[in-house]
Amino acid sequence: MSGEEKGRGGANGKGKKRKYLPHGKPVRKGLYPVRPGVQGFFLTCDGGREKQATNEALNLLDRFYEELLYEKNPEAASGMNHSKPLNKKITFDDSDSESDSGSSGEEDEKEEQTEPLKSGTDIQNSGEKTETVASTEQEKELVTPKNEEKDGEQIREENEESQPKKARVEIEKPIDELIAEELREMGDRKKRKFVALDSGCNGVIFIQMQKSEEDPNPVEIVQHMMNWAYTTKKHMSRFILRVLPVEIVCYASEEEIEKAIKPLFEKYFPEETSSPKKFAVLYDARANTGIDRMKIINAVAKSVPKPHKVDLSNPDKSIIVQIAKTNCMVGVVEKYKELSKFNLRQLTSQQ
Repeated sequence: MSGEEKGRGGANGKGKKRKYLPHGKPVRKGLYPVRPGVQGFFLTCDGGREKQATNEALNLLDRFYEELLYEKNPEAASGMNHSKPLNKKITFDDSDSESDSGSSGEEDEKEEQTEPLKSGTDIQNSGEKTETVASTEQEKELVTPKNEEKDGEQIREENEESQPKKARVEIEKPIDELIAEELREMGDRKKRKFVALDSGCNGVIFIQMQKSEEDPNPVEIVQHMMNWAYTTKKHMSRFILRVLPVEIVCYASEEEIEKAIKPLFEKYFPEETSSPKKFAVLYDARANTGIDRMKIINAVAKSVPKPHKVDLSNPDKSIIVQIAKTNCMVGVVEKYKELSKFNLRQLTSQQ
């Protein structure tokens, strides 16, 4: 091989190098993608602010989740709060501190009284010979700094003794163990209630909820959040725009959507009912141009039983269909138009 070929081979080899884990798989960076079968929350945010919006979303969801959990089951919520260590302050009645402070004050007054006496004796002896005066002044300069240092050390010790003792804190477990437990919970994805997933689209966030039987569902959490924002008009986030609940995630095709929404519609739109409901289908797609909009809307509307009717102007239930790449996300909410289409920024900016 010539020198040129070796140089080319070396350059190509450097360009093809990749980092691998011990088991031979390449290192994965970033969040896990959204997959069918999960449920959670579909959020929109300002472009380029996905990380900041994700942190805000996790904090908001934790807050409103705990509020709903406390309303449903106060005992369970109180048990969660009591599981954390309680910091109890213990106060001490120190009689010694008061006496020490009093004695230090008296000693300071005595020292102040003795100092002018010394200066007076020096003035009386100033009438003697100049040589003796000069020698005494030199001796004072050498002696007084040492005496002042000793007096200063005594005063510091007395002040430290006179200071009241700091309140002690009793903790059930050592701090190191508590920190280790929190880090384990944060690192273990199974124990975390809300986990961010990669939606695959700019300006879109998906938060997965690992729900148990006693937990409120995503629809209840979002409805509670929007009602609170509508009544209080308080700003809750800088980057989040819209928060939508997702009860079903499936592959974006007509057949898969019809199969996935059947159990959901049985809960919200029962066939045997004395009070049929009005509904509307709202569709939006991102990063997917291969699906026909009207076909998906018609497939969803036909899956609702006949006693219930379509009403686009004043629906009782709104079926929200969001498509991001190859995933379809479906949720059923109430008062969608009245609550500014679940846009937090518009809800809090209205007066």
